[in-house]
Amino acid sequence: MPNGAVTERVVIVRGEGCTVWDADDNELLDAAGGGVWHSPIGHGRRDMAEIAAAQMSRIEFFTSLYEFSNDQAIRLAARLAQLAPEGIERVAFSSGGSEAVETAIKAARLYHHRQGEPDRTWILARHYAFHGATYGSGTATGFPPMQFGVGPNLPHVEKLSPPYLYRADQLYPDQDPTDFLIAELEETIARIGAGNIAAMLGEPVMAGAGVLAPPADYWPRVREVLSRHGILLIADEVVTAPGRLGEWFMSDKLGMQPDMITMAKGIAGGYAPLGATLMRDEIADALLRDGGFFHGYTFQGHPVACALGLATLDIIEREDLLGNARRIAGWLRSGLAPAVDLPVVGDLRVEGTLAALELISEPVHRTPMGWDQVIAVAFEVRRAHGVIVRPYGSNLVLAPPLVLTEAEARRATAATVEVLRRLHPDGTLAPC
Repeated sequence: MPNGAVTERVVIVRGEGCTVWDADDNELLDAAGGGVWHSPIGHGRRDMAEIAAAQMSRIEFFTSLYEFSNDQAIRLAARLAQLAPEGIERVAFSSGGSEAVETAIKAARLYHHRQGEPDRTWILARHYAFHGATYGSGTATGFPPMQFGVGPNLPHVEKLSPPYLYRADQLYPDQDPTDFLIAELEETIARIGAGNIAAMLGEPVMAGAGVLAPPADYWPRVREVLSRHGILLIADEVVTAPGRLGEWFMSDKLGMQPDMITMAKGIAGGYAPLGATLMRDEIADALLRDGGFFHGYTFQGHPVACALGLATLDIIEREDLLGNARRIAGWLRSGLAPAVDLPVVGDLRVEGTLAALELISEPVHRTPMGWDQVIAVAFEVRRAHGVIVRPYGSNLVLAPPLVLTEAEARRATAATVEVLRRLHPDGTLAPC
């Protein structure tokens, strides 16, 4: 997230695997997935460059709007439908995650309108969720700075509490977390009116919130409530799919049974901008009748991006990167475990290749450490050890490419722990 106090720029000029080099030829280990939960197959792959060049030599671009499409977009849509949870078989492409979420919000509202329920316009989202930075997706995002000073924002968006187990005693005192969250959901539906709500938008695991994994019964119970009230469920898998948590898609594994799925980031390996909104047949059919879905983006279904998307899926499968994601989870968990006993670390959360260390300045009340202090910690990990990790609120986050080796995981985790050992509760760092 941009910070006005940050004026330093690290200019990255080349990469190979999990290593990148800056303009001063400093070698850096990318433990943050291109800095934004990205780059699953690693940097600088010649095979991807060759695929892009071959596609460009055939056709670099032609619109996918109206009656046009291209072979690569059709092939990628078919492959995603094959990998997606059962019943998710239709694909609308975009250029990234914000656009994919924007498409899902519009699709949910139009679906209900076409079904004869035009009052279903409300979108339920959650505090601390990140869903994008465009008008609709930015309003759904659960970080107030995204909406500050740029309003009025998209109307009819309501935020719910997240499944934040580290702070359960503060958020859900004397209650089972899932019981509290389901009661809050039911109360919100009753207050707004079920007949006014189009969809709920949620990440299977909340990445930007600090890698918050829900209790096992959370998503199945949410799904039951939404189904009972005729409300769609949109799984935001922009970070988690494909493969970041060791599964092609995580939503179905957690019992979400989504009606739509948004994805982007790693879908084309980071080699071209690409996003997608996947949906059930009945939703797509409703959108396409009565004049169709008057919606689209210039670069949707871009043939080069889609060719790279197909290649990315092939590489994930061929190189067993789903399996490696599960191995990375173990390496991160064991490597970061020594940090748990430090007074500045409140919690360690690891889900697949996502890891978050929640930093605190006071343990009794678990006071979150300030963002500027966490930024300074991330800068020091890079300065002292040549390892790139990401500050995100009070969390220090690792999200390496799925090609990370065990030796690279040891280097990244050791560097992180070493700097945290020098971090004082007031946010100052002792020298090396």
